Amino acid sequence: MTWSGHFHGYGPWVGTPETYHREGNRRPPHPTPPAPPAPDDKTAERTLARHREVSAEFPVSNLPPMMSGHWLLKRNQTSADRTWTDPEAALEWMTKHYLGNLPLEPDDGKQMYVGLDVKREYAADVLPVGVDVSWVHYNRSGNIVSINVVCCPNRHHPDLRCPLPPS
Repeated sequence: MTWSGHFHGYGPWVGTPETYHREGNRRPPHPTPPAPPAPDDKTAERTLARHREVSAEFPVSNLPPMMSGHWLLKRNQTSADRTWTDPEAALEWMTKHYLGNLPLEPDDGKQMYVGLDVKREYAADVLPVGVDVSWVHYNRSGNIVSINVVCCPNRHHPDLRCPLPPS
C-alpha cells in the first residue's frame, strides 16, 4: 500500500463521557438539508432546526468526530504547528499529549488499555501508509481524552480537501 501526504494533529480533547457520547454532535450535517416543513409539521420543523444547529456547530466544535477523517471538516481546529510530513514527528506529538493525560489505572491492578509502547508501535506502522490514529481513554479524573493524527489526503474520505490553505 502506498500513500503520500502529510499529517494533522487534533486534540487533546478532554471532556465528560456524557459530552463525548452524544453521537449526534459528533457527526457532520447531511449534505442535503431537509425540505422546508409544511405548515404545522412540528417534526419537520425540529428536523430542519437540528440540521441548522449541526451545520453551524460541527465545523467549529472541538468535539472529536465519530470518524477521524471528519476532523478535516473542522477547519478552525487545524493548525500549521500541528501539521507534519514526518510520521515520527506526529507520533512524538501524540506521545507528549498522552503522557500529559495518562489513562485511568483501575484499583484492581488489571490493565485497562494497551501500553504506550504498543500504541506507538502500531502508529509507527500505519501512519506512513496513510492510516489515521486515534488514542482515546478515560483519564484519572473520569474524563475522556482523545488524541488524533489524521492523514491528509485521507484514504477513507478522499473527497475532503486539506483544511489548510496551500503554502
